Amino acid sequence: MSTTPLRPRHAILPITLLLGMWLSLSLPMEGHSATSPEPALADPSAVLDENAPAADDPDDNLVPLDTVGPAAEGTNAPSIRTSSVPRAEDLLQLNPAGNSPATARFSDALNPPAELAPMQDATRSATAEYAAYDMPIVMDSSVQAHIRYFNTGIHDRFEQWLLRLSRYRPLVDKIFSEFHLPSDLVYLSLVESGFNPYAYSRAKATGPWQFMQGTAKAYGLRVDNYVDERRDPIKSTVAAARYLRDLYDLFGAWPLAMAAYNAGEGKVMRALHKAQVESFSEISKTRLIRRETKEYVPRFMAATIIARNPDRYGFSQESAAPHEFDEAIITRTVHFRAIANVTGIPYEELRLLNPELRRDATPPGNETYHLKVPVGMKAKVEQLLDRIPSYKFPQLPEKAHLVAAGPSRWYKVRVGDTLGKVSKRFRIPIKTLKTKNNLSSPTIRPGDFLVISR
Repeated sequence: MSTTPLRPRHAILPITLLLGMWLSLSLPMEGHSATSPEPALADPSAVLDENAPAADDPDDNLVPLDTVGPAAEGTNAPSIRTSSVPRAEDLLQLNPAGNSPATARFSDALNPPAELAPMQDATRSATAEYAAYDMPIVMDSSVQAHIRYFNTGIHDRFEQWLLRLSRYRPLVDKIFSEFHLPSDLVYLSLVESGFNPYAYSRAKATGPWQFMQGTAKAYGLRVDNYVDERRDPIKSTVAAARYLRDLYDLFGAWPLAMAAYNAGEGKVMRALHKAQVESFSEISKTRLIRRETKEYVPRFMAATIIARNPDRYGFSQESAAPHEFDEAIITRTVHFRAIANVTGIPYEELRLLNPELRRDATPPGNETYHLKVPVGMKAKVEQLLDRIPSYKFPQLPEKAHLVAAGPSRWYKVRVGDTLGKVSKRFRIPIKTLKTKNNLSSPTIRPGDFLVISR
């Protein structure tokens, strides 16, 4: 089996003076900054190159992941029930749609919304309603907290997620039905990314289904300097459907499968084994999985309840235009702006239809590329292709690399490097770097080689 990272939310605890290096290598922390190895379920023969130069780095098109949850109970942070002051992270968080952040309705958060009142005690009708869902749904305090947060803390933002999902919903439903997946599972994309093709996490997970590069390649997605199919709404959904089906076949229950989608099947399997239990609810009461994973399934349940009953919670039922397109055959590298200038197709529409093209142009080489264009524009684009100038990509920055030098290592200085940056990158004091390299000043130049040793 592959040992590449699976999920964006694996993280490594910061090194502390008291716990030392062992904890930093063995215990995960809740967050999105790094990943830990987990076995992948896909074909073990797939070649996974997590160190491909620039292939997994965020580019200018991407925006930070915009899915968060309610503040943890028992923390020192002010609760929205006792304060009408917006949290700093809500005010500063970027909106993936490019509009102003939606942080209104904090006055509503002073008291539980009226529509939640009947749900404090589960009634027979509510139980029957949730039983009608095709995913297991419960209404407990954690699910209620997430409903309240979506409804009052980030109401406008969640409404944008629902609107964006409506654009792709018919395609996702068709793909999930082909894989015999529950239709309600589509709402997992809301808690992953708000179905934003351009969303990325600090762990470099990308796209509407937040795939890490290794898992994406294991499930057949192309990820390189020019194309990142984790952003393709259709191809990434097919990969997500395959992965979710594999997880369900492994665990036999959707709550466990979703927890594994978040944390990796290895972590969930070990937790079940150590606790000698068989359900997600049981391992969620232990310390064997992270709090972020414990909250992931209730967050999905809350998103599902709201998405199936938007009017009950005051959300608009407006739908976006469906994701429809034709495909034009492109035989050379052309840029979106050149296509727009010749054909009249708006540049932004080309970007909307082709989020997988990282640099707003078809990839280089002799391959043909199926470029998505507005419905009815395929013939025009192919007829005018000779008039569209070819595009030459600017040279990518040279990848930093180390070469062996006996007991030491050499580092080749890149453009933009300073001695301070190199010191921070390799955790070596500036004084040591200067001594090892006989430097009388902190000035270094691109192309220089530095001895990297302590």
